Amino acid sequence: MSFLDSMTDILKAATSGNAKEPDVHAAYDQVAQPAPHGELSDALTHVFNSDQTPPFEQMVAGMFSQSSPDQKAGVINQILASLGPGALAQILGGTGGLGSLGGLLSGGSVTPEQAQQVSPQSVEVLAQKAAGADPSIVNRVSDFYAHHSTLIKALGAGALALLMSRMSQNRR
Repeated sequence: MSFLDSMTDILKAATSGNAKEPDVHAAYDQVAQPAPHGELSDALTHVFNSDQTPPFEQMVAGMFSQSSPDQKAGVINQILASLGPGALAQILGGTGGLGSLGGLLSGGSVTPEQAQQVSPQSVEVLAQKAAGADPSIVNRVSDFYAHHSTLIKALGAGALALLMSRMSQNRR
């Protein structure tokens, strides 16, 4: 059986919910490692925007929870940049339990140490607000996580299958 046949079988099993997570992760590793950064980023954008996956902000929060302090700071800073100071002040002052983050996030840039204090739930709210204010944040977060491709595994087998399917379509 060729690699392409094997990949097709794994994708079919994953999209039907019958694939084993380790098999999907192994297939993803084989596809993602040699893939050009832009191709992985585009496929991740597709996954984030798909109606076959959880909402963008939920997936970002899941990946955030698996991230290192530097990666957490990086994605928070991407989100903050898309919000801008006015929108951020409004979010931090409003409802949603983010008021306590005002001191951390109001400086415009977050350090890895500060990022460790931010919960995935807060990142989910920030990502949702950012996507509403600036839809291009999805592309920027995709680009960021394409540089940290092992974190993409946190999305789960179904999302990985969709990502690999998108990458295989782009290669045809």
